[in-house]
Amino acid sequence: MANSMEPHFRTCNLCEAMCGIEITTQANGTLRIEGDRADVFSHGFICPKAVALQDIHYDKDRLKQPVRRTAAGWQQIGWNEAFDEVAENLKRVQAKHGRHSVATYVGNPTVHNYNALLFLPGFLRSLHTRNRFSATSVDQLAHHVAAYFMFGHQLLLPIPDLDRTDFLLIIGANPAASNGSLMTAPDAPGRLRAIRERGGKVILIDPRRNETASLADRHLFIRPGTDVLLLLALLHVIYAENRIRLAHLAAITDGQEIIAALVADFSPEAIAPITGIDAKQVRELARDFANAKTAVCYGRIGVSTQEFGGVCQWLINVLNIVTGNLDSTGGAMFTLPAFDAVAAPEGLAPRGSFGRWHSRVRKLPEFGGELPVAALAEEILEPGDGQIRAMITSAGNPVLSTPNGRQLDRAFAGLEFMASIDFYLNETTRHANIILPPTASLEHDHYDLVFHLLAIHNTAKYSPPLFTTNGHTRHDWQIFLELQMRMESNGPASSAFAKTKRAVIGRLFPPARILDLGLRFGPYGSKFNPFSGGLTLAKLKKSPHGVDLGPIKSCFPERLCTPNKRIALTPELLVKDIERVRARLMETTDHGPHDLLLIGRRQLRSNNSWMHNSERLVKGRDRCTLLMNPNDAAARNLTGGHVQVSSRTGCLEIPLEISADMMTGVISIPHGWGHNRSGIQMSVAKQHAGASINDLTDDQALDTLCGTAAFNGTWVSVTKCASERRVEGNQGETAGSRVGSY
Repeated sequence: MANSMEPHFRTCNLCEAMCGIEITTQANGTLRIEGDRADVFSHGFICPKAVALQDIHYDKDRLKQPVRRTAAGWQQIGWNEAFDEVAENLKRVQAKHGRHSVATYVGNPTVHNYNALLFLPGFLRSLHTRNRFSATSVDQLAHHVAAYFMFGHQLLLPIPDLDRTDFLLIIGANPAASNGSLMTAPDAPGRLRAIRERGGKVILIDPRRNETASLADRHLFIRPGTDVLLLLALLHVIYAENRIRLAHLAAITDGQEIIAALVADFSPEAIAPITGIDAKQVRELARDFANAKTAVCYGRIGVSTQEFGGVCQWLINVLNIVTGNLDSTGGAMFTLPAFDAVAAPEGLAPRGSFGRWHSRVRKLPEFGGELPVAALAEEILEPGDGQIRAMITSAGNPVLSTPNGRQLDRAFAGLEFMASIDFYLNETTRHANIILPPTASLEHDHYDLVFHLLAIHNTAKYSPPLFTTNGHTRHDWQIFLELQMRMESNGPASSAFAKTKRAVIGRLFPPARILDLGLRFGPYGSKFNPFSGGLTLAKLKKSPHGVDLGPIKSCFPERLCTPNKRIALTPELLVKDIERVRARLMETTDHGPHDLLLIGRRQLRSNNSWMHNSERLVKGRDRCTLLMNPNDAAARNLTGGHVQVSSRTGCLEIPLEISADMMTGVISIPHGWGHNRSGIQMSVAKQHAGASINDLTDDQALDTLCGTAAFNGTWVSVTKCASERRVEGNQGETAGSRVGSY
């Protein structure tokens, strides 16, 4: 353990915000965790999640050695035995059923762990399978698709220049709760207030009057799944009124002439009955955006995880481009991080790919080497050549985080073999034959490879580990490397070579060495010249509060990755998808008995499901509730208590919370809950089980353009649950008198 008398400075890695923290060990052995006022990026701001880092480190439920599932229960085993057993079973399954019979799923905590990011690709390649899945296709895939086709690299993602914009248009996002998402911005609430204090405007478009609404000048309700029509209507006004100004991008942008014809039919008047936004308000919004000195449109989960997520993110980029607000101060800009993944070798950070292969059952396209996770369950359950028979999951809980979780639950139960790299026995890993637990965040060093790439200001910061390992645990990179070497070994000679390779990599190229090389050869690096004054890992270690590398700057066309160094404003694949928009949204569709639209909900104290095992984050009032507009509740004779929510895929019971913050016809349930499955070993989470929204979401509902799960806009119905109906029939007890007991 580090010197307990001295403060330890690091970055909280529980969400994207990169808040600097100061940790001090107190006399009673607990940790005092506070915001680091000297941090060059967050300046002392933290949210409640940071304090919970100690809950995770000291959690008695956290696994620290490998375990094997047996008929008598979970049995602790040694690391070498565990590694051998995993590799032997994966090889056995592939020998019997083919290499694609093994699949992988990687959860989003991986991007918060640089040593896992650096060594995961080698292990995945050693499996030689096309069945790779991750949280990307239930989160930000639409952003990557738009970036790949428009700018030539899936990681060339536009970031709102939050601190210098005069007009921020937010669609389907809640930065007050997330502190940015694909927009790393600690103290997002303070930054939003600053926009208004300097005379700017903040406009929020969302089906819920969320936490960000109180920081905005105006909030407009929009019917879930119709954001694409709003974006088309905004562009319609801008083109019809000749408010186009591409500025310095005019000379490097192709396809400008196509947009005018594309948006001609989508007038504000035509889309108003569908979106629920008055035509006059849309016209006013378009004019204000175009007339602002600087402006940026930012859309996140609400627009990404719906039926037209790919088109939405493309049109957001188009709106920023044609108003002169892309690659421009105060608009949507591009970072230049110290470890530059965009300029990294193809094997380390691939530019992207699309449709090189397709899923077996529904023929969904590959993107960036992965298939959409909405297809995972059917690829396990559907018999035939290429059926998935074994799984490796890492840092993920897809039973709670992907659509139709109950179906995936059943699919995992039928696998021939499953191994999980995780330190919790959760709703997913309970199906594993072997669990390999990695170290927790305070036990390994930290550098944000991904979130420096998404930050609203260029900085760099390295954090050493606070605690040393006890010799029984392994870091993620060590687990991936051991498994890779075993998968690459075939026979004594091959095994000897693999052992030598493992020793060389482990000693000469551990994660910190690779990080140092990336910094040295990055845009601020020394290029191995110790007298150049450039950035190295050694210099970062001497700056525990981080290094300020300056504001984000204009970088086009130099940073463009398209072959001709030009912006593709109208990629053919995205343009064609507008016909699907016309067919799906401009015509009436029968949704059977379901008459409400379900959306998710981001919460400040909850980012991933495993955080629910922290008492600090789950204590207090029940936050896993269904939000419903008073008019919708009255129409169904609902006044409180529990209700039953049903969809095509399933049903659940959940406490009802009536709120005028919800748009009429829309309900909301937060994600990540549902800890009531048998066999999990997360004692705190079980006491605050909640209900899983993904027992309702539909694996068949997705953005067919790229395969993103269409979480937002699931059709459901809500009724009184059986227990509430029984209560109504009891003369001595009313439904209202029982609300407080839930």
